[in-house]
Amino acid sequence: MNDSLEAEAQAPAGRRERNKQRVRARLYDSALRLFTERGYEQTSVDQIAEEADVARGTFFNHFQRKEDLITAWGAERRVRLRDGLAASESGHTDHSLRQVLDRCMDVLADINEQEQQVTRAMLTAWVKAGRPILEEPFAGEIFAEVVEAARQRGEIASPMDTRLVGNLLRDAYLGALYRWSQKPVSADLRTELHAVVDIVVSGVGRTRG
Repeated sequence: MNDSLEAEAQAPAGRRERNKQRVRARLYDSALRLFTERGYEQTSVDQIAEEADVARGTFFNHFQRKEDLITAWGAERRVRLRDGLAASESGHTDHSLRQVLDRCMDVLADINEQEQQVTRAMLTAWVKAGRPILEEPFAGEIFAEVVEAARQRGEIASPMDTRLVGNLLRDAYLGALYRWSQKPVSADLRTELHAVVDIVVSGVGRTRG
């Protein structure tokens, strides 16, 4: 098969995949909108399909269960956190533990502040669906990577379980996020997250500089 015929044969598959991704995105966006307006438990698969203007069966072509939308939400936030960190670190020559953790917290604060109502609705759904128990703590893994990099640089003098430190940071972040999601006006998420960094960096051992 020559190049032009091969490209022509591959084109329909490419279009199908793009259409599939568009439908999935429409279902996902519709679900988050309904979860925010009505609540997770009060929103049915039928309502999500209707909001997305697709047949009920189409929903199950993309998500096996309604709970899978919660997993998709967590996966999207994981990507946004890593992308945000990559963007915020561009041009920075410093790599101190405190500064990198502060940037992590700034990215997380930005993500949540941009979608306060969605965050509140999805956090509630996440907890009720048992996701804190069932899913790996991705934020903890990212925090642990940052702490481990500081340990390898020699910035942290004492040996430690960097995974444990990462999980402690993740747990403190989630606690601050839960409090803020309930009272976003009176609570300052960013300030509390930076305070968490101060406490943890001061407690992990002697740091240089």
